Amino acid sequence: MREPVIGTPDLVEDTFRKYAEHVNPGLVKLWRFAGIETLEWEAEGAVVRDVHGREYLDFSGGPAVFVVGHRHPRVVQAVVEQIQRMPMSVRALPRRSEAELAALLAEVTPGDLRYAFFCNSGAEAVEGAIKLARLATGKPGIIATEGAFHGKTLGALSATGREKYRKPFEPLVPGFRHIPFGDPEALEEAIGEDTAAFLVEPIQAEGGVRIPPDDYLGRVREICDRRGILLIVDEVQTGMGRTGRMFACEHAGITPDILTLAKGLGGGVMPIGAFVARPHLWEAFASDPYLHSSTFGGNPAACAAAIATIRVLLEERLPERAADLGAFLLEGLRSLTARYPDLVREVRGKGLLLGMEFVDPDVALLCAAEALQRGVIFYFALNRPEVIRIAPPLVITREQIETALARVDAALGAAREMLEGLRSVG
Repeated sequence: MREPVIGTPDLVEDTFRKYAEHVNPGLVKLWRFAGIETLEWEAEGAVVRDVHGREYLDFSGGPAVFVVGHRHPRVVQAVVEQIQRMPMSVRALPRRSEAELAALLAEVTPGDLRYAFFCNSGAEAVEGAIKLARLATGKPGIIATEGAFHGKTLGALSATGREKYRKPFEPLVPGFRHIPFGDPEALEEAIGEDTAAFLVEPIQAEGGVRIPPDDYLGRVREICDRRGILLIVDEVQTGMGRTGRMFACEHAGITPDILTLAKGLGGGVMPIGAFVARPHLWEAFASDPYLHSSTFGGNPAACAAAIATIRVLLEERLPERAADLGAFLLEGLRSLTARYPDLVREVRGKGLLLGMEFVDPDVALLCAAEALQRGVIFYFALNRPEVIRIAPPLVITREQIETALARVDAALGAAREMLEGLRSVG
């Protein structure tokens, strides 16, 4: 706990007013409903501090952004050094940091993935992967999965599998169809003469941390090879050590044709996304290097952050740490599930990507609000709001996990009392 910022009450109210008048009044209503009367102010490691000086354990991770924690000193230092030299590129000369990052990604990504294009977000990475698949195959069809989340730009939204986000913006990009997640037979049946690629997440994070059968990706790889279509694996949330391996598809021992990543790639310091592909696919871009481009993609500061992040992940063995601490956290959450079966249906996950499924979305929201009041930050999955998605920094300690479990236990107890009180009144 630190001293509050001078003028805190006025600062909070002024910020809420400006949100209401200039950002989105709907956000203010949500925050007020959840009892939030503060602002985020600073963070370090797995701890976030608000403007009042109160500390919170970050179990959302941004979501899944802060793989090396908040403000990791090596990532911050790399960015500071680059900014002091040249923060942005004139784009007329080669950039050392972009070349170095691409070579490093070729080392750490599976199989023969070799060429990288850098952008600014996961949605942009997915857009680029879709464009490359269509360009390389000459076919327009993209198969995605129900419950998937690939972003909210128009192409990525066309692949995203929740009607709530798609319907208001129809008609979307043509050529997309959706099949059940975890069902290789459905993929086999969906492939047609115009199919370019199958786009899939190894684990559906925003879909409620849905984990497919162990043989799913292996069977998908075989089907794609046999039927002559590309496999795009979206590792925007599951990549960068989150599930106990650098990339979640490594658990299945497969190499995608195109891999997308973002979120944790910038180490929680700079926004950066990328898609990485096999050499034979890149020939389509090599003939015209400006066929797909991004003004800020591959900028020196973001690349410096990504290089430092990958080195930290490797040298501090954070993927292995995620596997170990993830098992510990999963066990603790399952013990809470046994104590509150009237509130929680199931806990599941891999590494430090876990989902806590509640009996309905309202109970999930109530428990998240109660946890926040007790100093634990987590929130629901966008495509399945009855599931709280848990993705703390990979630098979280066992002691911090134990503290968070105790606070979540208290939050669940308070939520149960509140619900029982409402039922008795009703």
